[in-house]
Amino acid sequence: MNSLLRRAGNLLLFAILATGLLGSAFLSGFAVAWGMHPAPSQTRSAAPPQDLQQAFGIFWEAWKLIQEEYYGEIPSPQTVAYGAVRGALQTLGDPYTSFIEPKIARILEEDASGQFEGIGALVRMNRDNKLEIVRVFEGSPAQKAGIRAGDLVIEVNGQSIVGYSIYEAVALIRGPAGTSVTLTIERPGQREPLRVTVTRARITIPVVEARMLPENIAYIRLLDFSAQATRQLQEQLKELLAQNPRGLILDLRDNPGGFLDQAIQVADLFLDEGIVAYERTKDGEERVFRSKSGDIGEKIPMVVLVNAGSASATEIVAGALQDRGRARLIGERTFGKGSVQLVHTLSDGSELRVTIARWFTPSNRAIHGEGLKPDIEVKAEPGAETGGVDPQLQRAVEVLRQGQ
Repeated sequence: MNSLLRRAGNLLLFAILATGLLGSAFLSGFAVAWGMHPAPSQTRSAAPPQDLQQAFGIFWEAWKLIQEEYYGEIPSPQTVAYGAVRGALQTLGDPYTSFIEPKIARILEEDASGQFEGIGALVRMNRDNKLEIVRVFEGSPAQKAGIRAGDLVIEVNGQSIVGYSIYEAVALIRGPAGTSVTLTIERPGQREPLRVTVTRARITIPVVEARMLPENIAYIRLLDFSAQATRQLQEQLKELLAQNPRGLILDLRDNPGGFLDQAIQVADLFLDEGIVAYERTKDGEERVFRSKSGDIGEKIPMVVLVNAGSASATEIVAGALQDRGRARLIGERTFGKGSVQLVHTLSDGSELRVTIARWFTPSNRAIHGEGLKPDIEVKAEPGAETGGVDPQLQRAVEVLRQGQ
């Protein structure tokens, strides 16, 4: 069976969940759905090119010697094949073109349910290739166990995960509700690692958080671009607008991305007719995504909060609002994930995700590797996620209050 799907999101962030990973995978996305569109199946050639066959002769020559001489246990043929594929992909120098084993592919496919069993935290691989806790959900097992944003997970149940992919690390952390997992954590400011045992639970993660702030300012936080993002955002926005706020703060901090169609629809809620984003392939083909007039969020003054965890589909929305003069971005430069992956389901249920295009904003700015520079740069303060001072939010309120 040959399944080919399009993704646009960021798989760097995941919720650590037993039945799946909620995140964004690089959007690439999450699950079999995040940011993907069905695409025509392709016929694969059964035989590799002659020059590749000759080159792989060296592999078989070397492996024959390993089988004959190696003092130790020889891994299974499947393990060797998977390792060979991963090694070949590493030569591309693209972390988003990736191979995913069947068991992880099944986990990702389950993400669309919206309910999960796990510890209730968003994670990502930081730039040092360590698993970083990005956000801990309110009331979650992770919060109750004392896990904090910024913690780095280095071991799971005594097993080092340094050098593991995000998929492999999350697969070890997830598990059924009622079971426990012990994490070894490096915490900034503490010399010795911490060992924390967390009892997993069933978790429902809200996509949208909304409330009225003092001085009659509306606030909406969008946590990801899952399948219900536009509907839930529109419902909350309608309730807030009924209170006649003077302005709106759209908080996209630590939003890893999600479905492409949801990103375009969310942007459309706040934009009149015009371009939202461009998608361009290496062959120069271009696809243009547009917004239409007539949505409920087009008139209210607004600002958008972003940071280094704002990625992929989130950058599509923020870039469109910024380029078209609809909203000012406040916070820190965004992640810079602007590539598009096609997801192939291979014959054994594994997945191969191949980068095939890149995103550009309405003014033709490249997102990939660059990110979006905010109009007003404000550094985050440690502890803002747990009720401390949030200077980025404060500045957003100030801008709307002063009508800047």
